[in-house]
Amino acid sequence: MVTSQTPNSQSSQTSPVLEIRNLCQDFGGLRAVNNFNVTLNKGELIGLIGPNGAGKTTVFNLVSGFYQPTFGEIVVNGINTANRKPHQVNALGVARTFQNIRLWNEMTVLDNIRVAQHGQLNYGFFHTIARSRFYQRREQLVESNAMKLLDIFNLKNYAAEYPKNLPYGTQRKLEIARALSGQPRLLLLDEPAAGLNSTDVQELIRLVRWIHSHFDVTIWMIEHHMDVMMELCSRIKVIDFGETIAEGTPDEIRNHPAVITAYLGDDNI
Repeated sequence: MVTSQTPNSQSSQTSPVLEIRNLCQDFGGLRAVNNFNVTLNKGELIGLIGPNGAGKTTVFNLVSGFYQPTFGEIVVNGINTANRKPHQVNALGVARTFQNIRLWNEMTVLDNIRVAQHGQLNYGFFHTIARSRFYQRREQLVESNAMKLLDIFNLKNYAAEYPKNLPYGTQRKLEIARALSGQPRLLLLDEPAAGLNSTDVQELIRLVRWIHSHFDVTIWMIEHHMDVMMELCSRIKVIDFGETIAEGTPDEIRNHPAVITAYLGDDNI
């Protein structure tokens, strides 16, 4: 069920939502991620930044199960995700968005939200074939929850529309709503401001801040718009060529020499 909750509290959970230990990822002779470590506690909103090709999305692909690490461990809510497929990692409470929007364009907006709740249906083949009362109750609950979520995100008027016909900024909002429909404990946002105009970027900042305040979810985001990261994140981790070069508060990162060098080059310092 979609719920709107009080602001998050880190003290209500003893173990971290996510722990990454000594993570390495090789592609042939290239090491895309090297000795990466991070811990996310419940209720945090933190950032991951770095130049193009730094390995940011590779980290997200590893966390969400699209890649299996060459070395290292990824622990989600106390469970090691080794050898788990993306849908199994999702079942542990991890949801994500993508750099390039990945909506089901041949399904309606409502169905995009409904299908994302498949893990909450709890009925089997027999109930589906027999159209049992349990099946009908679960389907009604899923549709009700989907409509509530569309209402929360001001998407209810688009319920019967196909995502491909929506404005780009609305598609971004729908992708985030779909990710939240599975009630994740960890939400990975991969460049949610990509392709947005300045007005939509400001709306995104308000939306992410609101989600963080009202949903029981930890948020980890990648973004190239530094104003977005500086406004939203309590701490930021910076990687370059797959290695961590800095970590700290937005103010610390803004003035960090290694970060300035990574983005501007030595000749501009």
